[in-house]
Amino acid sequence: MNARIRNLPKPWVDPDDAPELTDDFFEQGEWKINEQPVSTQEGATAMCKALSRGRPKAESTKLALTVRYDAEVVEAFRATGKGWQTRMNAALRDWLKTHSPA
Repeated sequence: MNARIRNLPKPWVDPDDAPELTDDFFEQGEWKINEQPVSTQEGATAMCKALSRGRPKAESTKLALTVRYDAEVVEAFRATGKGWQTRMNAALRDWLKTHSPA
């Protein structure tokens, strides 16, 4: 039994002697963006934006709807290739310029 105890590895001791990172330590820091000093508010805002997930929010959002169109209308727009839905949206927007929606 004593032989088994002597063959065990010694417990690991963390050699890191870095100081604790306290709030005081961080308050002495300086916010920088692209090596340019910025205010604490600007730095915090930039950090939150950088850590946000997903793609950026669009300035003008669109609604996801279920709409029914005639097959020939959809096929005509699809035949124009990639981006046909954007072109269809532009055509409807252009129609609204010359017609009243009511």
